[in-house]
Amino acid sequence: MALAGELEEPCCAQAGRALPDELNGGTFTLTSLGAYGVDNFTPIINPPQAAILGVGRLVRKPVVTDDGTIGVRTLLGLSLTFDHRLVDGAPAARFLARIKQFVESPYLWLVHHNLTSHA
Repeated sequence: MALAGELEEPCCAQAGRALPDELNGGTFTLTSLGAYGVDNFTPIINPPQAAILGVGRLVRKPVVTDDGTIGVRTLLGLSLTFDHRLVDGAPAARFLARIKQFVESPYLWLVHHNLTSHA
């Protein structure tokens, strides 16, 4: 499990030691500005990548619930930017909707993993 060992080490990008050549070759980026108090933002794709998912901060806000009452809920801003030359809008929207499902119901990660790991 060489990869597992690598994941335990601090990322060179997080430590500020990443070289431009070490950041090339990806197809998708996950970026977060939530730690800086940003609720929502529009991330910019790093060419030649296909997409980037921006994650904002968790914030508690009043909302109208499904039964019409007002309650306080924890909200998370997600923003998907994608290259329309590579991905159509409908599949990208379905991907973002699936991410939303996993964030709202984390147990789905376990159910999905159990369904796919036995195939």
